Amino acid sequence: MRPLRSFVFLPVLLPWFVAVAYSATPAPAPQPFRQEVALHHEPAAGLPAGAIDQVAAPADGSVHVRAGGAWFARSDARWEPVSAPAAPPAHPPFPDSTRLAQLALSRAGEKVAATDRGLLRLGASGWENITVSDGLGRRWAAEDVAGAVFDSAGQLWFATKAGVGVKTPAGWRFFEGKDGLPWNEFTTLAAGPDGEVWFGTTRGAIRWDGAGFHYRQGPRWLPDDHVRGVAVDRDGTAWFATKSGLGGIARRELTLAAKAEFYEAEIERHIKRTPYGYVAEAPLRVPGDRASAGRNDSDNDGLWTAMYGAGECFAYGATRDPAAKRRARQAFEALRFLQTVTQGGPQSPPRGYVARTILPGDGADPNVGRLAQDRAKQKDDALWKVYEPRWPRSADGKWYWKSDTSSDELDGHYFFYPLYHDLVAETEPERTEVRDVVRDLTDHIIAHGFTLTDHDGRPTRWGIYRPEILNRDPNWWAERGLNSLSLLAYLAVTRHVTGDPKYDAVARELIDRHGFAQNLLYPKVQSGPGSGNHSDDEMAFMCFYSLLRYSRDEALLNVVRTAFYAYWQNEAPEMNPFFNYAYAAMCDGRSLLNQWGSFSLSPYGDWRGDSLATLRGFPLDRLNWPHRNSHRLDVVRLPLAQSRDFYEPGNDGRGHRRDGRVLPVENRHFNHWNTDPWTLDYGGRGDVLGSGTVFLLPYYLGLYHGYIAKP
Repeated sequence: MRPLRSFVFLPVLLPWFVAVAYSATPAPAPQPFRQEVALHHEPAAGLPAGAIDQVAAPADGSVHVRAGGAWFARSDARWEPVSAPAAPPAHPPFPDSTRLAQLALSRAGEKVAATDRGLLRLGASGWENITVSDGLGRRWAAEDVAGAVFDSAGQLWFATKAGVGVKTPAGWRFFEGKDGLPWNEFTTLAAGPDGEVWFGTTRGAIRWDGAGFHYRQGPRWLPDDHVRGVAVDRDGTAWFATKSGLGGIARRELTLAAKAEFYEAEIERHIKRTPYGYVAEAPLRVPGDRASAGRNDSDNDGLWTAMYGAGECFAYGATRDPAAKRRARQAFEALRFLQTVTQGGPQSPPRGYVARTILPGDGADPNVGRLAQDRAKQKDDALWKVYEPRWPRSADGKWYWKSDTSSDELDGHYFFYPLYHDLVAETEPERTEVRDVVRDLTDHIIAHGFTLTDHDGRPTRWGIYRPEILNRDPNWWAERGLNSLSLLAYLAVTRHVTGDPKYDAVARELIDRHGFAQNLLYPKVQSGPGSGNHSDDEMAFMCFYSLLRYSRDEALLNVVRTAFYAYWQNEAPEMNPFFNYAYAAMCDGRSLLNQWGSFSLSPYGDWRGDSLATLRGFPLDRLNWPHRNSHRLDVVRLPLAQSRDFYEPGNDGRGHRRDGRVLPVENRHFNHWNTDPWTLDYGGRGDVLGSGTVFLLPYYLGLYHGYIAKP
């Protein structure tokens, strides 16, 4: 169900956007990449529990750690007691009372020390200060240097509270928050074999990869945020000494296809619920332990299962993999059952109605206590329905099914069914099954005055598409654009699947008499970047895709593409591969024709690179670990709202990177694409396993439309 939301479209062009139309078609994005994996969640026997004091990576390729006063070395999956690693070469003493933070030794034998008296180099006459100036009248590294290291190319790096510096062949280069440096309370530095440099800080670890900084913070990545020491082995794995144990971040060769198979297996093993295989997320009885996963229902099981199933349709369309067809078929059966389970019982809605979700009939009665909850809900939402039962029983008594179904669910159903019909159903009986389900649902909506009507004879809270209500009821002005878009998409899908032209006639009446085409020009009111309800974004992109893919009305399509282009501009900084690929598939190479001429609707900017970065960046670990980003130096806060803006909260705790993009997926956690990506801090305890659908749907969509190379 959706909370109230505000909508006036206000395109905001952040610094990321450059007004350059995309023209040449590049090659599909390659499959292979290097996936980051946090090692502290993997079993590692032999180390004492508790703090790690030191970590070292000698040239022989081993990794040594000091814990509990003893040294250990890694041997396969175990840590064995060993002697202390060789001490660094001797050097002259430092000036009196000078405190050494870190000693850097180049391959050529040059020694540089990070000290509280600045950056020192060992010369012929002893230690001498290195003068570092940025050409702007500022001296760097004059005191309190927290760390120094030579990278694999022999470049000297240092870190101070003011920022980071590196001596390149072209001279000194400096990084502050404005340059993408996430944090500046440094504890140590370490260099890797491929030019990367790791920075330990009091609030996580930072990796420089030659092009930018990457921040790793929170229990997904580290046992503790205060990094005492860092060492990088010859394979490029970074090891971290913390008070809560040893951490490690490896980068393993992987393909996007292999990543998809990992998520597929996890969904099958831990997330799918009931014999029908509903897909949402799984709560864990023991945080971090996937084996303790439960099988709880979700309020939007139909939506999440539909989006999962849509991904499998694209997968089969792109690869003809029988496993993808089997998964898509299971999703079809699950969604169809949400329609049939509602019929024939003690409380039976009109034919075609779909439930939100189901629960076993031999379990606890979900209606107990619901009435009091509904009355409390109505105090915040005057249109909230109070009725019984919210969970009727099926005719055979085997299931409870949840009523008051939302437009969220319908958007998901209508997104999935035509894809299944076109890409997966290969026989006439299979296609007939799809036609029957879609026709029944659409005929229900039309027959009941463009509403989804429940077993109590009233429309569901959010199932309102009636023109008189959307266009004239002040309680529904905010839904006008999105619900007009949704209903026209439903009708286009039904016309496509059934071949019946009567649905074109219904759509034409809604357009000509009730202004639905004009309504959808503004599906969502915006009052700045990231504003409004983010569930609506997910819904709108599904409906835009379906309407543009299946409608035959060229005049309408010109309007829809115009609206989609404006919508995508607001969403592009979110680096959402589902949004980017869905938009490009329908609008790349298209033009807008209006009274001023023809204008390109092709996506612009680095939307391909952003999409690929997000797909590659998704952690394999989909547990809801917390993340903290509000302290970061490379974040720009969104302006605080002076007051509550329509139905929206203010912007406190929200922001983006200096280039206008939201934070990378590595620094966030979300179960679905309806989560606000502008939020800086995320809660969680590692006790919910999110579905990999957020990766699978855009990956398979990109694969099907040729934006990603086939494996």
